[in-house]
Amino acid sequence: MINVAIDGPAGAGKSTIAKACARELGFIYVDTGALYRAVALNALRKGVLNDEKGIVEMLKETTVELKFDETHSQRVFLNGEDVSDLIRTPEISMGASNVSKIPQVREFLLELQRSIARENNVIMDGRDIATVVLPNANVKIFLFASPECRAERRYKELIEKGESVTYDEVLADVNARDYQDSHREIAPLKPTKDSVMADTSLLTLDESIKLIKSIIKGDK
Repeated sequence: MINVAIDGPAGAGKSTIAKACARELGFIYVDTGALYRAVALNALRKGVLNDEKGIVEMLKETTVELKFDETHSQRVFLNGEDVSDLIRTPEISMGASNVSKIPQVREFLLELQRSIARENNVIMDGRDIATVVLPNANVKIFLFASPECRAERRYKELIEKGESVTYDEVLADVNARDYQDSHREIAPLKPTKDSVMADTSLLTLDESIKLIKSIIKGDK
């Protein structure tokens, strides 16, 4: 099996780019961040999002699954409910960063991620794919863009969805998420020594997809 690990900060376009590359290459795309978002959503619903012990206890009665349709598109199921669209809010984004700092949550989701990679050609993105989840991945990419660039992209997405936010608020969220992800004790966000660095700050989406696809195919 061919495993591709793509890591990088929030808002760098990992999911969009990885999804497009997987579709064009015939791979399964795995958005690991969605798994943490599902756990965060469950914690929010249970009223324990800021209670580490409560989250750990909650895991005993939590099931998270990834299912793929005939086009290899990923859907996320929390306790049997398709929550793919419910987990894409700023609140859940920050919540995912919070729960990802808990070792028991990471262990809870680790085997699910690895089992998918063992059985499929995958492009998997997240924060610690190359460092922890798939340390033996065939291709490791660290995809990034400037905070300002990522905030601008995210701001446009939220406005298009009808969200009431300002650019400054989104930039503050991006910077806060970056700090959390890079300073956490468990599996902090960082490139591996053998990761290919890919800066998409000045690239269009199509250019970014072309770049990542060329890295995967060994052209770069």
